[in-house]
Amino acid sequence: MAKRPKRSIPPYKRRRVGKQRGIFGWIVRLVVGLILLSVLWVLAYRFVNPPITPTMAGDLIAGRGAAREWMGIDRIDRDMVRAAIASEDGKFCAHNGFDFKAIEDAAKRNASGGRIRGGSTISQQAAKNAFLWQGGGYVRKGAEAWFTFLIEQLWGKRRIMEVYLNLAETGIGTYGVNAGSQRYFDHDASAMSATEAARIAAVLPLPKKRGAVAPVGFTRKYGGIIASRIGTVGRDGLDACVYAGAKTPVNAAAPVARKVTRPLPGSEYETKAPPPPAADVDQPAPGPVANLAPVDAVPNAVAPSETNAPANAVTNSE
Repeated sequence: MAKRPKRSIPPYKRRRVGKQRGIFGWIVRLVVGLILLSVLWVLAYRFVNPPITPTMAGDLIAGRGAAREWMGIDRIDRDMVRAAIASEDGKFCAHNGFDFKAIEDAAKRNASGGRIRGGSTISQQAAKNAFLWQGGGYVRKGAEAWFTFLIEQLWGKRRIMEVYLNLAETGIGTYGVNAGSQRYFDHDASAMSATEAARIAAVLPLPKKRGAVAPVGFTRKYGGIIASRIGTVGRDGLDACVYAGAKTPVNAAAPVARKVTRPLPGSEYETKAPPPPAADVDQPAPGPVANLAPVDAVPNAVAPSETNAPANAVTNSE
């Protein structure tokens, strides 16, 4: 009877190798589990509106509240959709979630010094707002890229725009363009003027520091740029993917806003004067929406009242 060959690996080394394989196996299972969980999470939000987000939870914990009234994309005024595209992402219907040219340009600007600025698309912002937290960091950026890829594959452009417009912060303790329209103009977002839509879009980059009721300085100037480009978005069909194969909302005139008597969160950032007429708003000549000047690149745009405003001021919530 032949003798069994002796094992060349000593017992203590076999135990070490087995332990390493066990740890590696657990890591693989953890990664696969997180991937499956994220896919199921994104798939669920395709049909179910996000009940709360990390940013909302932060405002609730801080005592600022989190007002939001969800409105379907089939009811939101089309000028609001066009204003969002004009201000945030002129290539929304053309890219697959990432505008690599904008990212490259942002990296060059940031490397040259000055205020750090990103090149995020509406898809990236929707992914961040729905699933992640605010702020930078490579971990969050990596997770944002993964969730952006998922929503582009599982949601489609229409749902991405709907989630973005309902989760974007539009003021202190205020989320979504519908709640923002009620806050600033005392009517919902189903019927908005181009000026109203542009002013809310101008608030989106810094919602805790800007107000749309009677904007001054940068907010007014940038709102005028956006208002002038809403027609360009419509003429060039840059919002067509949002309404492809679906019913387009009726273009209704915005109701006359009633005087708002209740205190508004963040009202210290807004002037008390009535809004200027649409004709007085700066109206630069329309150009390609994709080449819209970055927020930080608009010359002579920052008003003293905005630069001196405290970064984390909190007022009574509605």
